[in-house]
Amino acid sequence: MGAKQARQIQHVWIKGTRDGLTFQLDDQCSFQTIKAELQDRLAERPETANSDAMIEADISLGNRYITQNQRLELEAIFAQSLHIQVGQFHSNVITKEEALNEQKEKQVTQLVKVIRSGQVEEFHGDVVLIGDVNQGATLKATGNIHIVGSLRGIAHAGSTGREDAVISASFMRPTQLRIASIIRRAPDEEEWGGSLEFAYLSEDGDIHLEKVQKLGTIRPKLRHH
Repeated sequence: MGAKQARQIQHVWIKGTRDGLTFQLDDQCSFQTIKAELQDRLAERPETANSDAMIEADISLGNRYITQNQRLELEAIFAQSLHIQVGQFHSNVITKEEALNEQKEKQVTQLVKVIRSGQVEEFHGDVVLIGDVNQGATLKATGNIHIVGSLRGIAHAGSTGREDAVISASFMRPTQLRIASIIRRAPDEEEWGGSLEFAYLSEDGDIHLEKVQKLGTIRPKLRHH
């Protein structure tokens, strides 16, 4: 009787959302308990076995921090269900290192200078340059790059992988643009760029140029920066 009552204590809650499912995991019990109950709960869901559609599941961890290996263990459990794929993990807890990195990403560096040929300037977070990036020079930032001046060299925004980063310049005529891992070089024949433009990575995976007036429409979050 006692064992049956103990089995009734719930540690995994499943909620349906507009985009799929959310698995809310108890942050007070052991990780082994979570794994065992998660396996049981997935086995109880016959509709996932009979469906051809792939369901995305987000994992809510509450105040629990999990290591990369533990994350892989949870993903392996979900992988046993043919029609559920893990979306994002959400946790209220981060490590000190992650907190410091997040703080760096939010910082904005402002400088007044001309970056000359052969020079490479790198920054954490966003950078606002009042000056020029000459041909043969490189400006890199893990966040956005805004140049109040001419961009004639190389600009690399989102250098650690941020695909939502942008590059703007008063005069845009670079030899190369990079956003995250995507590269766009200057055309061989026709000139590109002009005044008050920005570059962004579109949904088709290419870097496009638009007038800065459209920046708030294409990247709404930048309106608040």
